[in-house]
Amino acid sequence: MNKNFLALGLAAALLAPQVAGAEGFAINEWSAEGVAMGGARMFAEDDAANVAYNPASITKVKGEVMKSSYTYLSPHGNYKLYDGAGKEIEDGKNVVHAGWAVGSYYVRQINDKEWFGIGAFPRFAMVSEFERASKASTNAFFSKLNGVSVTPTYAHKFDKKWSAAVGAEINYVGLELQKNSYHPVAQMNVGATQTEGESYALGWNAAANYAFDDKNEIGVVYRSRITHSLEADFKMYPVSGGKITADAYGVVTLPDSWDVGYNHKFDKKTRLELKATRTNWSTYDALNISLSNPSVPGVLPSNVDSAKNWSNGWRYAIGLEHNFSDKYAAMAGFAFDEASIPYNGGDFMVPTGLRRTYSIGARYNDKKQTVAVALGWMDVGNLDFAGHATDAYKSAHAYDSFTKIASISYQRKF
Repeated sequence: MNKNFLALGLAAALLAPQVAGAEGFAINEWSAEGVAMGGARMFAEDDAANVAYNPASITKVKGEVMKSSYTYLSPHGNYKLYDGAGKEIEDGKNVVHAGWAVGSYYVRQINDKEWFGIGAFPRFAMVSEFERASKASTNAFFSKLNGVSVTPTYAHKFDKKWSAAVGAEINYVGLELQKNSYHPVAQMNVGATQTEGESYALGWNAAANYAFDDKNEIGVVYRSRITHSLEADFKMYPVSGGKITADAYGVVTLPDSWDVGYNHKFDKKTRLELKATRTNWSTYDALNISLSNPSVPGVLPSNVDSAKNWSNGWRYAIGLEHNFSDKYAAMAGFAFDEASIPYNGGDFMVPTGLRRTYSIGARYNDKKQTVAVALGWMDVGNLDFAGHATDAYKSAHAYDSFTKIASISYQRKF
């Protein structure tokens, strides 16, 4: 166990995933099998990624396993900008900035009643980019949130029906925001700004499963909210030349969430999962940044405030898994995400509406190893949002947005 645990610890420490944009920064692509089933994978047998999807289900792992997963996400989309009279003043598209969601998992069965697991995977992350010479750049031309959660977990199986788990979450975020500063009176860009910082914070999770019989099971997972106090560096590059620097500080609260799942086995080969996720996005009410100690006093404002006021939302998923034999299986899934971004809280950091995700996948396994692949298509939908006082537009319309997804996982038993 020690060598395997050390290897996972090093992987978690070095992990710096870059993840393509998603509604509300939420990432659900934690394994190829999970992608294939639309995220409805709370009750998988012998899967180390249960650490991420449902910690109480690591009690379904026999012995000792490690798993790695790599998911490629490529976002695409278009937008139109309008002035105060509703006249279109610009149309464009995002710069395709694909990213990876990387997951590493380790689970060990201690005895017939106890299990230990640990995972390193992104729960919140995003990246978006637009042309630097566009009017959209006055809101944001590059936004990135790198995130990874490390989750040591203890699970206990009470009897044939009940199992439960509790775990800690060490959450890392690295935030970078770039935009052009726009002077609304002069109607011109006065310089580019960059805000860059990182933070570590703690959270926790708890989960429970109950099996009615051999064919029907339910589960619940709760993940706590996590508040980051972000210390960052602020830089401004005026069009007249030079550089102005300042210290920046902001608070970002990542929301708490509930997962409720149901698993039905039709027979030994085929099963169906249903999953509903409630995420309390109302914690993302504003992104306010305070500036202090500027290198050129009197030039920069003391606060850069941006109201968000997102609403709480639901994600629904259904996943089907069929085993053709002891070695080969196929999976399919569908997920629907409600839009959580209000008209007065939208921006080009996360310009997405409701999402529909369609996915398929396949798996091969023998006594020692498992390989799975998956493909997905996310229809991101449209979003209308208002411009801010310092934007070069009064309203925006994002449309024809989609994300291409491809994933591969490898698991090894010891």
